[in-house]
Amino acid sequence: MSDSGSPRVTRLLPDAVHQAVKPGTAVVRLQTTHDRRGVLDGAWWPCSRDIAAELPALISALTEYLGPLTRVGLDAGAWEALPTRLLVDDRVVHVDSFPVGDDTVLVTRGDQDHFSLLVIPPHATPEAARTAMAEAVRADNITQAEQILIDTGTDRAAPKT
Repeated sequence: MSDSGSPRVTRLLPDAVHQAVKPGTAVVRLQTTHDRRGVLDGAWWPCSRDIAAELPALISALTEYLGPLTRVGLDAGAWEALPTRLLVDDRVVHVDSFPVGDDTVLVTRGDQDHFSLLVIPPHATPEAARTAMAEAVRADNITQAEQILIDTGTDRAAPKT
């Protein structure tokens, strides 16, 4: 992460993800495709499940590349104390609870621009996280978020401490 605490947003091609991704990073495919075949627009690897600590930094980082965000959709069961709205960079961002699962975050810009990000579990190993993120940003990816996590081994439960 940068010194400011914001996640680093990278626009790397999938093969370059393996060199640059660490916890606290969001990878977003900003180049759109005409047919919109891909089911995901990027991936986010939060450092924890504390949404109040993680989400503001993600919103700030994404706003730099996507413009102002109006809504974020998350599964309330996957996060600690999901708020209904957050004030980020002097803008109100509404937080909606959707049964999307703990593997997805939905981001809305304006009224109709929606972006779907794969959420890498905080406990994921770096190699599994990088592989999952690279798959998520492939323009031709048609694999659902849950299956990407299963295929890359990032869905495994956090180790008991």
